[in-house]
Amino acid sequence: MSDSTYAPISGHLDDVEEAREEGRRKMDWALQHMPILQELREQFAESKPFDGQVIGMAMHVEAKTANLVELLALGGAEVAITGCNPLSTHDDVSAALDANDSITSYAKRGVDEDEYYEAMHAVVSHEPTVTVDDGMDLVYLVHEEYPELIDTILGGAEETTTGVHRLRAMDEDGELNYPVFAVNDTPMKRLFDNVHGTGESSLANIAMTTNLSWASKNVVVAGYGYCGKGVAKKAAGQNANVIVTEVEPRRALEAHMEGYDVMPMNEAAEVGDVFLTTTGNRDVITREDFEKMQDGAVLANAGHFDIEIDLDALSDLAVDEYEARDGVDAYEMEDGRRINVLAEGRLVNLASPIALGHPVEVMDQSFGVQAVCVRELVENGDEYDAGVHDVPDELDVEVAEIKLDAEGVDIDTLTETQEEYMNSWSHGT
Repeated sequence: MSDSTYAPISGHLDDVEEAREEGRRKMDWALQHMPILQELREQFAESKPFDGQVIGMAMHVEAKTANLVELLALGGAEVAITGCNPLSTHDDVSAALDANDSITSYAKRGVDEDEYYEAMHAVVSHEPTVTVDDGMDLVYLVHEEYPELIDTILGGAEETTTGVHRLRAMDEDGELNYPVFAVNDTPMKRLFDNVHGTGESSLANIAMTTNLSWASKNVVVAGYGYCGKGVAKKAAGQNANVIVTEVEPRRALEAHMEGYDVMPMNEAAEVGDVFLTTTGNRDVITREDFEKMQDGAVLANAGHFDIEIDLDALSDLAVDEYEARDGVDAYEMEDGRRINVLAEGRLVNLASPIALGHPVEVMDQSFGVQAVCVRELVENGDEYDAGVHDVPDELDVEVAEIKLDAEGVDIDTLTETQEEYMNSWSHGT
């Protein structure tokens, strides 16, 4: 058990029971539309694959994530969780989780930097045997400040692009000392969560926060990875004019061949109406870009951390800053132009006041992969050396098959002859 002095969410709320009831209502609604987690609940409740395990988690604590957390607890684990973003937690959902005897939730919305890391320390103080991360902060903390736990940690799973990038860099430097599955990179996550989830949820939250239409807008998408592709596709589908900025030649060429305008950010800054960053990198939109933007430009981030838009530079340029609308901060320039930043430059689909994150059905797939990866670490963790690992393909396929079955979709199977042909190098014409 934890010896941390940082209190779980229940110690921060005035009316805990009301919050728990509302959080449970949100979780129950989401679970109705999560057939993969429903199937795994039945399996895990019977087999208890996580008996004796302690799972430490740093995730976006909202209804869909909460159903993953409860699934792991149902499988026998003790779970400790906190938020991976200061503004993405739903306090009522966090409170509902904390009511479960097997779960301790430290996640609280609106924490400052000190509280954010205090909660992270509180999770690690439970001495996890498995980590589940969204952004890699938990893995980093274990390695930097709790290296004595590494020998008893079976492994981890990482949810998002930014976290996988950090993990691979850590691995290349020889500093990652236990195995971690790159859940973000597996097809059941990347092809649906990153493309459809980010595209739909980001655009929906921007539209609801601003009450503006996408039709005829010049939408600048920074980055044409899987998330950027989803944003560009969904924006074009709503009759926006899409401009892509990129630093990688092949992705830039792909965007060009898809029919989008491709140009440097400093050129796009002159014509863009809405700017959406999806890179996972820092300083994507900078002072030089702000100086060229039109009055009323809207800026939002769909990457992980709040560093893609250089808000310090924007604040330096501004002669006035004010809340133009709930979730919209306006920066007024000396010449009267106003540049509007959504959700404080944090993840717009999770940190804006009305944000709900990705669609339920999409996260069902991603969290299904997370769950079977944790099962794999518990059952076969000694087969994986320290470092970043691709999710075993059979686990990804298992989740896809559960989803297809739930959707009532039948597919063909290879015959023995076909399998032999596909696995042979000796067959010619």
